[in-house]
Amino acid sequence: MQGDMDWLTSEHMTGTSIMAVEFDGGVVMGADSRTSTGQYIANRVSDKITAISDRIYVCRSGSAADTQAVSDFVRYYLDMHEMELGEMPSVNTAASLVQRMCYQNKESLLAGIIVAGWDAHLGGQVYTIPLGGMRVRQPFSIGGSGSTYIYGYCDSAFKPNMTKVQCLSFVRSSLALAMNRDGSSGGVIRTVVITKDGVEREMLPGDKLPKFTAL
Repeated sequence: MQGDMDWLTSEHMTGTSIMAVEFDGGVVMGADSRTSTGQYIANRVSDKITAISDRIYVCRSGSAADTQAVSDFVRYYLDMHEMELGEMPSVNTAASLVQRMCYQNKESLLAGIIVAGWDAHLGGQVYTIPLGGMRVRQPFSIGGSGSTYIYGYCDSAFKPNMTKVQCLSFVRSSLALAMNRDGSSGGVIRTVVITKDGVEREMLPGDKLPKFTAL
């Protein structure tokens, strides 16, 4: 009987599909909304894209508790940093803080994080911090359990110097494919566009997702 009740004590996991893409002037971030507890869906509409500064957000995958804790700590440090500087922090600084926290606690954290945003120094930037605490800047990044199904599609569909509209279409199509194949991903697609002018958030409901077959 105890085996049937494992979901009561299982860790909440954002077995997930997350993504971020740079474009000239900013970044587009996207994520599905399914959070699992063991084999059960704990939340169908969770928000895995979290603000850590006015123009810097993170996409979270792994343990929901771990990634939320990292986000909260980094947001606190960036607030202090912003007060000391008198200006918004850089995306590289935010990514470095996330990397340091993940690396120093790599034995106890289950966190794969994409840091993306805009700053006046380098414009739109995307940094990947996978399990273990490595950090690398990429023109686009995918993560989570659903990403394993779409590497080929993303490599084929990505084009340098895409516009904001093209990036949004690329992100939504990629995530829809991942959600279609990955049992740990699903729900709605949330997107965040970050530019010097601000942040635009949108939600694409499940019945409006891009479809690739007639089935």
